[in-house]
Amino acid sequence: MKPKFSSPGEIAATMLGYLAQKPGRAYILTMFIETETTPNPASLKFLPGQQVMPNGTREFSSPEAAEISPLAQAIFDTGEVVNVFFGGDFISVTAAPGAEWSALKPQVVSILLDHFVSQAPLFAGGSAAGIAVPAEDELVVEDSPENADIVAQINELLETRVRPAVAGDGGDIAYRGFKDGIVYLTLQGACSGCPSSTATLKHGIEGLLKHYVPEVVEVRAA
Repeated sequence: MKPKFSSPGEIAATMLGYLAQKPGRAYILTMFIETETTPNPASLKFLPGQQVMPNGTREFSSPEAAEISPLAQAIFDTGEVVNVFFGGDFISVTAAPGAEWSALKPQVVSILLDHFVSQAPLFAGGSAAGIAVPAEDELVVEDSPENADIVAQINELLETRVRPAVAGDGGDIAYRGFKDGIVYLTLQGACSGCPSSTATLKHGIEGLLKHYVPEVVEVRAA
């Protein structure tokens, strides 16, 4: 079946049948890839209808970083991608400046179909790269022990109120520290470099944290 793609702003469902052989009979494997736009016009969110990352998330911001993942590397090999992000049940891809999604999207969909239908490993064999790096291991400021309760409240809000929302936009958020009333955060995936990312941090997340945690006075990108 020929893949069918949507116009901008619509959700596209792409289906491809694969002929598989078993003794005495043949059957068709059907795979759907849904494609959603994101607030970042350079990024698209691809949903294979199955688990991508069993735990956490993983971001690849360069071809070199993607070498640990055959899937991410294949997407970068298109030569028109600057960021690949693996979420729990989605992959978001950010196109390079000047790249046209009308040409790039079919390439990415084809790569994803090949990967998931063949059940290929997400990461190179023998690598621990599939485990997302905990945000606390990448702090830009050290948390003080006396702020432990405040930090716990911040992280709970990020986990329960913020992360689901940014995942819906094809991204994630990482906690980078709390000091002198300032919370340091990093937006990832489709949310990284998004024109509305500053507004998301300053008006959305900052307002939420300041409302529930009085000790928070500001949110900054890290």
